[in-house]
Amino acid sequence: MKALIVDGEGRLSVEEISMPQIGPCQALVKMESCGVCNGTDMKLIHRTFKNFHTYPAILGHEGVGKVVKTGEFVENLHVGDRVLLPFLEEAADGYVPGWGAYAEYCVVGDEKSAVRHGMGPGTKQWNEAYAAQTVIRPEDRVDAVGASMIITFREVLSAIRRFGFQPNETAVIFGAGPVGLCFTRFLKLLGLKTVVTTDILEEKVETARRMGADYAFHSASCNVAEEVKRIFPDGVDYVVDAVGVNALINEAMGLLKYNGKICCYGISPELTMKLDWSSAPYNWTLQFVQWPSKKEEGEAHSQIMAWINQGVLDPMDFISDVIPFERITDAFELIEAKKPDTKKIVVRF
Repeated sequence: MKALIVDGEGRLSVEEISMPQIGPCQALVKMESCGVCNGTDMKLIHRTFKNFHTYPAILGHEGVGKVVKTGEFVENLHVGDRVLLPFLEEAADGYVPGWGAYAEYCVVGDEKSAVRHGMGPGTKQWNEAYAAQTVIRPEDRVDAVGASMIITFREVLSAIRRFGFQPNETAVIFGAGPVGLCFTRFLKLLGLKTVVTTDILEEKVETARRMGADYAFHSASCNVAEEVKRIFPDGVDYVVDAVGVNALINEAMGLLKYNGKICCYGISPELTMKLDWSSAPYNWTLQFVQWPSKKEEGEAHSQIMAWINQGVLDPMDFISDVIPFERITDAFELIEAKKPDTKKIVVRF
């Protein structure tokens, strides 16, 4: 099969590698789509992903595919099922998985069957990703391309729950990329009173308004701190860094109300900084969610699908480009180009 490889110098290529072998509680999946992650994928390419040092690597983690073969103990997965989060579990021909969903075939696990047959948590056969690998039902109102967006949706919603956002509170979100737009939309769906979203690109500010932001500011043409203080003289409950730029943490200090929280989502390429809390209130919290819990991600699935099936959340609103696997390197060139109208890019197999 073919797969996208990144070498230790950040060079991308499509290579022929061996097909994955499935265990008795696993299923083989023919891939249909995979979203490009502006965070994980790009950091792996640029060698800035925390604690990942093994190259050449097979990229991709926002995958969707259909089951084509099942192991002997599998009971809850069937040929034809559309599933989320297939991955490659083992190295192939010297290439290690950087989750590996940009490959023509991947693997999912049958969590319940694995537990029943003694291959659950604590065994060498277990992978925590099983807790988030989910079947898309035929009645769910989403196709293979849109389904790839569900993975980002679930990661963000599980982070929102971990951060502890509550209805009737206030938030400022730095960044209106795919993650920032998810925060914007979800916080309004969850009943926050006022959500402010900022971005350095004016086109993305307009998109944030369409996603439900009560206020959206173009940070390159206004003083965000002054604008926020004008609306909230006592500060806001939460400031979200949805970009991964450490300087935003210090900028957020002056926007917080007493007992407010700065919420950092994802892994910044810079892992140290000098904190300056001179402008912060006396009591405040800084919380990082760098790695979504797969259990919590799986638990977020029902809420995400309810929003999609009710028509209040459309995955296609977050996707700007769909690129065939044969031209997969074009997707990464598009990310690097930083065009203002680029949102989520999805690779279609």
